[in-house]
Amino acid sequence: MNKELQNKLQPLREKIDRLDLEILGLINERAKTAQAVGDLKHEHHAQGPVFRPEREAQVIRTLQAQNPGPVTTPGVQAIWSQIISVCRGLEQDIRVAYLGPTGSFSEQAAFEYMGQAITGVPCPNFEEVFRTIESQGAHVGIVPVENSTEGAVNRTLDLLLNTPLRIVGEHSILIRHCLLSQSGDMGGVTRVLAHPQALAQCQHWLGMNHPTLAREPVASNAEAARIAASDPTVAAIASDIAARAWGLTIVAEGIQDDPLNRTRFLAVGSIETLPSGHDKTSLILAVPNEAGAVYKMLAPLSDNGVSMTRFESRPARTGQWEYHFYVDVEGHQHEPAVALALEQLRERCAFLKILGSYPRQ
Repeated sequence: MNKELQNKLQPLREKIDRLDLEILGLINERAKTAQAVGDLKHEHHAQGPVFRPEREAQVIRTLQAQNPGPVTTPGVQAIWSQIISVCRGLEQDIRVAYLGPTGSFSEQAAFEYMGQAITGVPCPNFEEVFRTIESQGAHVGIVPVENSTEGAVNRTLDLLLNTPLRIVGEHSILIRHCLLSQSGDMGGVTRVLAHPQALAQCQHWLGMNHPTLAREPVASNAEAARIAASDPTVAAIASDIAARAWGLTIVAEGIQDDPLNRTRFLAVGSIETLPSGHDKTSLILAVPNEAGAVYKMLAPLSDNGVSMTRFESRPARTGQWEYHFYVDVEGHQHEPAVALALEQLRERCAFLKILGSYPRQ
């Protein structure tokens, strides 16, 4: 680097250093204020959760709306999610359960959604995620609910039917699968392990590149990486994060059949979120098995101007070809139009469960 350029860069670098110190001071001032809020609530014996999804969503949306740039809107989200997480963590250590072990996409979604200042609680399966929160072993759980390639994650839907927990938030991430092995090549590899959804999302690539490999489902992609780390005959489909976590080498990157492959995750917990101004409500409905029943069931939504954004069905397991319908609608359950639609749905449906209202991503 020539001296003229160095002379021009030096004052700019010095300015950045000064700004960094100013920003650090403001962040600490924000943290102290957040601690003061917690102290005030404790002083007045106000019982309430530290994690307020609607309040956090409102803060970030307000900043995004007033952002003059050049920081991007997603950049504002990323920066303030971490600031909020750190301030929240000073008031209470938030424990977050997700499908483990280390290196899973569920872990990635948990830290993206909740920020880095949390304590992760990896669980061996989805059932344990729900059980951990229900038993107060964690404050929040992160579970996948649908994938853009393979559709609904049925085990999550089934668990939502019976849990007392509520949906409190959502987060979507881009899923980029990698083929991993100990050596970085496929010599001696006889089988490939992954979560069933990941195997399905990569089936065309596997068929074209490794058609003779046995494909075996396991509880999670991170579990596949863990097994591959101790078995040279195993290749795993998992993330690059899992490769680093388990000391594996990437054989091939981006092996998912759909380059825009995304998974939507739900945050579940015991709190009830208040309206944030840009919300979604999730429901489970059931109707008698008769002609026109589904049409009649959905009529209150259109009659009240409530937009439906998702509609899934699952067998009700009664042996009578009856179904539960999983529905997402725009708006919060306490908003007048949504509340009226829900009241009318109760009158028409054989079963209705409100899974929760929460800020839309």
